[in-house]
Order: sequence, then C-alpha cells, then structure tokens
Amino acid sequence: MSESVIADFVGQFNSEVSTRNDPIKGRVVLSQKRLVLAASEDDKLTIPLASIFDVAIGQVPPDLGDFFDSTVTVAFEKNGRRLVAAIEAGDEKIERFGTLLFKAIVNGTETTVKERARVGGRVTDDAQRTARLFLTPGTVEFRREDGTFAIDLETVSDFSRTTREVSGTKRPVLEVRHMQDGTAVTTMATLASPRKMSILGRYLRREYSELMEEIRNVDLTRDKKEVLVAMYSTGDMEGMPLANILGKDSAAVSMLLRDLDADNLVQDGPDGPTLTPKGKIVASRHLEDVNA
Repeated sequence: MSESVIADFVGQFNSEVSTRNDPIKGRVVLSQKRLVLAASEDDKLTIPLASIFDVAIGQVPPDLGDFFDSTVTVAFEKNGRRLVAAIEAGDEKIERFGTLLFKAIVNGTETTVKERARVGGRVTDDAQRTARLFLTPGTVEFRREDGTFAIDLETVSDFSRTTREVSGTKRPVLEVRHMQDGTAVTTMATLASPRKMSILGRYLRREYSELMEEIRNVDLTRDKKEVLVAMYSTGDMEGMPLANILGKDSAAVSMLLRDLDADNLVQDGPDGPTLTPKGKIVASRHLEDVNA
C-alpha cells in the first residue's frame, strides 16, 4: 500500500464474501484508504473505507456464526451488494481498532457547523461555518483556519438527528446538547455525506451510551442530589458557603463532597468545590427530583 498503515495486527475474521463457515486467523491491516483482511497472500479481502456505511463494536450478524466475542463488525458495499465482515481480537485491541476505524473514516470530513445554535432555550443568530471534523480522545473537534472548536463528550447531555435547511438545501443535521463554560448549549453540524453522518452518529451513540451507563451506576442519596443541584443552580461556588445554601452542617456537607469527589462528580477548584462535566449532567437530570 502507498498510504500509511494505521493498524496492523493478527486476529480472526469472517465475512459474507467468504464461502467458509468458521472464522479464520490472519492479518488485519487498516490504512488511510482501506481495510484488508488477509488469511494468506492469495486469500485476502480488501474493503475500501469509502464503501463502509456502518461500524459496530460487539455485535455480530447471526449469519456469521456464534464464534465471535470481542468484535468489530463492518458493513460495506461490494459489487452492488451490501455485506458484512466481523473481526475478533482481545478486548483492549478490538476497542482500540474500532476507535481507529471510526477515525479513519470520519477524520478530515468537511462539515458545516453552528457552534452555539441555542444557548439554554434561546435560539441564536450565530452563522453556520465550514470546518473539518476530527475525532480525538474524549472530544469531537471542528477545526477551522481561525481556530478549533471542541465538544467534550463527557459534557454531552443528549443528541439527535433532524433535517434542516443548510445553504439552501435540506440536509440531515446532528444536534448535540452539551455544557460549555457552565452553560447548556446546542451545536448543530451537518456532513455532506449521509454515509459519514450515520457513522458519526454510531460513534457518538456508543460514546454516549457508555457515559449514561456510568451515570446509571452512580448511587445517589437525596442529600447528595441536593448538593449537586445546589452547585448546578448557583454555578461554580466562588467561595460561597455551600453549607449555608443547603441549611446543613458544614462537616456533613464536607463528607458528602468527599463521596461525590470519589464518584468523579465534584472536583476541587481554586475557589472551592466545582462540578465536573459528568457532575453537571447528573445534576441537570436530578433537578426535578430535588425540587419536587
């Protein structure tokens, strides 16, 4: 290959292109333009990245058998047919490979983005701007000539896909609701390629579901919810006595803050305790619980 190699490892794989029933061991090579599954020099499947329309981690089509565990499944087009291939390796290796595959397909894609389409519930008149999209660890970046705008995935509270008019044409638009400098904002982004839009949506759903799973596993008492909601409602504390706001004993509040710090919901700041991005999402979800 003339293009640089992004990943090269030994794994097991099978595909609907193959006539074999069981997966076979071989090399998995990912470059900037293609994915190659090579059982031998004469037995290889080359999948151009431009032909891939879906990527799933941990899901295997029934037709490929029950032999796979930690997997990346790739859906692609070949000779007018829609096909799938499943790739298996160790947990850590397959997770890294899946992320690299998402990046190889999406990174550098031209995007039209409206960074602060809504601030809170207010629709802004911010202009749509052209940027290049890049997936980086924990963030989605929109790179322009005059700078970079990034969404921290830990601050995302929700996202959805809709259709809006962009440059005079109706296109699918991804709406991402997230926290920015302590404020809830909505960013709207559209890609010219519906295929890449779907793959980006798949990537974000996966990242978002992992975050939501973490949040579901956090066990909060009513006292802890009250602390989070008080901090969320009043902003970063800026030295304000949290115990006075809550009407609680300062020693009891300190214990609650230590527990919330252990859950990565609160962190120490120069002016006192502040909510982490994860803490802001959890607090926003418990506003009604505390105010009821």
